[in-house]
Amino acid sequence: MWDKREFPVDEVCPVCHKACLDSFGEHAVHCKELSGFKYRHDLVRDVLFDIFRCAGISAKKEAPVNFLTDPLEGRSTLRPADILVFGWVGGKHACVDLTGVSPLVGLGSSAFTVGQAALKAASGKVIKHEKACLDNQHVFIPFVFDTFGFLAPEAVDLLSRVQRVMRSNVMTPRSMDVVFKRLSFAIQKGVAAQLVARLLTISM
Repeated sequence: MWDKREFPVDEVCPVCHKACLDSFGEHAVHCKELSGFKYRHDLVRDVLFDIFRCAGISAKKEAPVNFLTDPLEGRSTLRPADILVFGWVGGKHACVDLTGVSPLVGLGSSAFTVGQAALKAASGKVIKHEKACLDNQHVFIPFVFDTFGFLAPEAVDLLSRVQRVMRSNVMTPRSMDVVFKRLSFAIQKGVAAQLVARLLTISM
C-alpha cells in the first residue's frame, strides 16, 4: 500500500468547496480561499521586507498610514501599507502594495499574453490608491507578481533599485543577484503551499 497524491478531475476543491480541481492543478493555483493564498502574499511581503532590511533601507511592515482605502467604500476599508519605505522618492515615504495574481484568471477565449493579468492588476491598484497617497505626501508603488513569476514594471524598478543599494552597502559575491532570486523563490514557495494544501491522498 502506498499513497499517491494527485489532483483528480472533477473533485471539489477541499479548501474553497466552490470549484472542481483539475489534473494540472490550475484551480489550486488560482484558489483565493485560505489556506495558501494569503500565505503566499504574506510570505512574499516578509521576504521583500527582509531584503530591505538586509540592504540597510529603512522600512516598516504592515504600517498604518490612515489613508489607504477603497475610494468607493470610504474609510470602512481602511488598511495599512504592506510595506512603508521611508524617504524613498524625493524624501517622500513609499507605500508598497503587494498583489499576487494568476496569469490564467479571466483568460476565457482570448489569446494568452505573458504578464497581462499582472499589468492589469497593477493598473487597477494605481487607480485605486495613487491619488490618496499623493494627497498625503506619499508615493504609491504597486508590487504585482503572477504565479508564473512575472513581475510588473513597478516591481522590477523597485527591486532593481534595491539591488543597487545592496551592492553599494553590502558588497559580497552573494549580494550581487540575491534580490530577484529570493523574491522568485518566495513566489514559487507560496505557489507550492497552495498546491500541497489541495492535494488529495488516494490509497493504492
